[in-house]
Amino acid sequence: MRGTSAALKPPADAVKPVRHPDAPAPGELLGAHYGECFGCGGEQPHGLHLEARAGDGVSITAEFTVQPAHQGAPGLAHGGVLASALDETLGSLNWLLRTIAVTGRLETDFVRPVPVGTVLYLEAEVTAVAGRKIFSTATGRIGGPDGPVAVRADALFIEVKVDHFIDNGRPEEIRAAMDDPDQVRRARAFEVNP
Repeated sequence: MRGTSAALKPPADAVKPVRHPDAPAPGELLGAHYGECFGCGGEQPHGLHLEARAGDGVSITAEFTVQPAHQGAPGLAHGGVLASALDETLGSLNWLLRTIAVTGRLETDFVRPVPVGTVLYLEAEVTAVAGRKIFSTATGRIGGPDGPVAVRADALFIEVKVDHFIDNGRPEEIRAAMDDPDQVRRARAFEVNP
């Protein structure tokens, strides 16, 4: 990304990210981390319904179709929706590290308008890890993985404990997620929220 702030540049002692041995295999669909998530949840009628797949290393690909409910200007995706898609994609990377992390900073470049009805193809990768800080980058393209770049983002995620969600979330949703008998779904519910 052009003009990335100093906060998004990994320090000299940062290390190359390492994919967790239990991470989903390349090509595997990650699925929603939480049904009510605006980015990936299937229970959000106006959500993005973003679908992400594990890639090689610590990378993923994802896509979503811009719906009429996602408009800003007439016939065009709202910039905040595009930023949400990038944030969701970048946050999903943490599942490959098996780390609970939240967005600390997200810088987005809007390169070209994205029309309603467009399928936005996203690619993201973790570039470095320094202590609790996870540095990553993403690109969104129109019409296919080789289409023109529409949006780009760099992000800093911060590793947190599950207490972050317990202390700050609505108790009824936290309780429901914690009581889910599916251990993987229970763990994923707390992986990528601010």
